[in-house]
Amino acid sequence: MSSTRITRRSALLGAAVTLATPALLRAQSSDAFPQSEEPIRDQFPVRRNISAFREQHWEDHFDRLGVGCLLADIGSRCVHYWGGDGQTYRLYPSSVPMSEELTRRGYTEVVRKAENPTWTPTPSMRERDPSLPLRMDGGVGNPLGTRAMYLSWPAYLVHGTHDTRKIGRQSSSGCIGLYNQHVEQLYPMVQIGTQVRLL
Repeated sequence: MSSTRITRRSALLGAAVTLATPALLRAQSSDAFPQSEEPIRDQFPVRRNISAFREQHWEDHFDRLGVGCLLADIGSRCVHYWGGDGQTYRLYPSSVPMSEELTRRGYTEVVRKAENPTWTPTPSMRERDPSLPLRMDGGVGNPLGTRAMYLSWPAYLVHGTHDTRKIGRQSSSGCIGLYNQHVEQLYPMVQIGTQVRLL
């Protein structure tokens, strides 16, 4: 009887390993873990949880609150939002650009918003990856997720993503990415003209 238990246990363990293998291989793909990111040993240590995010105050970054302020903190990989009412505050984990060359820092503003946005890869994206489509309609698989807020800098956005592995990582071509459920919370609060700083 004990040999039957061992055999059954072994069979169940073998089946579990077999079922888990495709997920493990997907998790180890290069798009989930970009090769261009500096080795963790060479980076300033930043814990990737909400308690590691530095507290920020809008007054430290903007002259006025206006209709609202959005700060993308590239170092701690998070987005802070302060509403124009002076009461609303939100903090979300984010993805950030893959390299310093793709990172633009400074002040801009939200100039347009879109639900289920279409995606048009830039010429430099298509140069890096010629297999990219010329255009992709909104929906599952679209890298802009379910909502997008366009900045005054061409081709820079704050948007959602269907690929949740990207959040908390250097994984974008310049944009700031959020989980879809977070960008859907933020989207109705952010008005056209909201001030934005990438720090």
